[in-house]
Amino acid sequence: MRRIDTWSRGRWRTIVAGAFGLIASIAVADLPERESREHLRVCADANNLPFTNRQGEGFENRIAEMIAAELDVPLRYVHAPQVMGFIRNTLDARLCDLVMGVAAGYEFVQNTLPYYRSVYSLVVPKGSDLEATHLEAATLEGKQIGVIFETPPTVPLRRAGAHLQSYALQTDTRVRTPARDAVEDVAKGVTDGAVIWGPLAGYYAARQNPPLAVVPLVDDTSQARLIYAITMGVRHGEPQWRDWLNDFIRRRQADIDALLVDYHVPLLDEHGRLMSPAATSGEARRD
Repeated sequence: MRRIDTWSRGRWRTIVAGAFGLIASIAVADLPERESREHLRVCADANNLPFTNRQGEGFENRIAEMIAAELDVPLRYVHAPQVMGFIRNTLDARLCDLVMGVAAGYEFVQNTLPYYRSVYSLVVPKGSDLEATHLEAATLEGKQIGVIFETPPTVPLRRAGAHLQSYALQTDTRVRTPARDAVEDVAKGVTDGAVIWGPLAGYYAARQNPPLAVVPLVDDTSQARLIYAITMGVRHGEPQWRDWLNDFIRRRQADIDALLVDYHVPLLDEHGRLMSPAATSGEARRD
C-alpha cells in the first residue's frame, strides 16, 4: 500500500510539473522573440548621415532610441559600412537583430510595415529655372546635373539631354560621402543641380549657405522608380519580432513623421502624394 501511495504521489507530482511546464512553454512561445533579449542590437553605418552615425545623430538613431525605450532595454550598435554584403555580415550573422532603412520588398530580410516613403528630388539654387517636379522638363537639356552613379534618375536625365556629373554609388562612408559632395557642388556652382534620394537631398541642401531648394520629383512619368517605401528589416523566421515592430510603427507614426520633418525628409503618403509638414501632426498616414 505504501509503495502504491508513494508511486501515486510521485506520479501526480510528475503530471502536475509536466502540466505547468507545458503551460510555461506555451506562454514563452507566445511571447515575441524580443522578450528574451537584454538589449536592442541594431546594425548601422557609423558614418551615414542623415540616417546614422557613431554619435547617434541620425534620424534612424533617434527612431532606434524610441524602440529601445519602449522595450525598456539598452540600445547597442554593430557598426559596419553599408556596402555589398552588409546584411550577410551583420544581421544574418546574428550580430544584431534590427536594420533600419530597408526598401520594402528587399528579399534578404523580413520587412516591417513602411515607416516612411520618400522620393528622389532635384536640388537647385533657390530661384533656379530648373525647379521642375519631373525628369522630362525641357529646362534640363544642356544643364550639368549631379547624380549618384547608376541610380534610377540616370537614364531619364540622359534622355532629357542633361550633362551628367556622376558620383560613386558604392563607397566606404568613412572616406567619402557622395551625396554630400553632389549637393555641395550645386552650392559651389560646379553643377546646375543634382538629383538624389530625398532624405539625402533634404538634409544636405538645408546645410548649405544659403540653403538650396529641394524639389521632390512627384510628377515624374519617365517610368524610372523614384519613390520608395522604407521599412525596418529583421531576420526571416522572427515573425513575432516583426509584428511587435509593426505595432510600434502604427502607434508612433506621427512621432516618426515629425522627426523626419526635422531632418528635412520629403515625405509621401501611401498614394505617392507629397505630405505637408502640417499633415504629420495628426493622422498623417496609415497602412
